[in-house]
Amino acid sequence: MKFDWHADEINRATPLDGNYKSTQNVRRYLRNQCGDAFKFDRPFMAWIRSGVPKTMGDVADEWTRRQGGV
Repeated sequence: MKFDWHADEINRATPLDGNYKSTQNVRRYLRNQCGDAFKFDRPFMAWIRSGVPKTMGDVADEWTRRQGGV
C-alpha cells in the first residue's frame, strides 16, 4: 500500500518513496519540526529528491542544518 502524502500521518520515521509530494501535510509536519520559518527552496527540494534513501526526520534535520542549526 503506498503512502498518501496528502492524508497519512507523517512522523520522523516516515520513509520518502517514489511517490513523495510536497503537500500541505508535508509542510505542516516540517513547520512543526523546524518552526514557522520553514520553507522549501530549490536546492533543498533537489536534495530531497536526490534518490538517496531518507526519512522525514532526515529531511527536518537537513533543513535545520542548512539554517545553521537554528
